[in-house]
Amino acid sequence: MIRCMTRRIMSEENVRNIQKSKRSYYVTLPIQIVREFGWRESQKVVVEKRGKEIVIRDWKK
Repeated sequence: MIRCMTRRIMSEENVRNIQKSKRSYYVTLPIQIVREFGWRESQKVVVEKRGKEIVIRDWKK
């Protein structure tokens, strides 16, 4: 595979690290996925545990 200095290898593009702030953990989302869903900054989402997976979906009232 060819590696570019500014981009990750395609198979690693959606691999993220878990990071920690003072009181919680967080994972950044790939920008192309956020754009595809039309999500915006400060938008509410629901995080659910399903077995050994986590599902993030748009929050609806």
